[in-house]
Amino acid sequence: MTAYRAPNFQERITLSSQARQKALDRLRARPAPSETELAERRAAALRREEAKDAERAKRAAEKKAASDARQLEADATARTAEAAIAPARSEADRKAERDARYAARKSRK
Repeated sequence: MTAYRAPNFQERITLSSQARQKALDRLRARPAPSETELAERRAAALRREEAKDAERAKRAAEKKAASDARQLEADATARTAEAAIAPARSEADRKAERDARYAARKSRK
């Protein structure tokens, strides 16, 4: 049995180029795809793109709906806050009117 001898640089280059050529030959030997197969591939790619576009549009619509819902909720919260403030002012006005009537009665006596 002979001992292992490491290939030198020139041998490695030769082996590498032979392997590359062999791979290219195998690739060129494959039959070219038929026109129907190419058409099917294009159609499948087009369907995938359309599905992606539909999904993007759906997500955009959901995002807009969520944004609109948040805006409506914020508006409702603002109206509720304004309504809560309005009765407080109204109550103060009523108290001032009551006090003015009381003072008017006192001054007439």
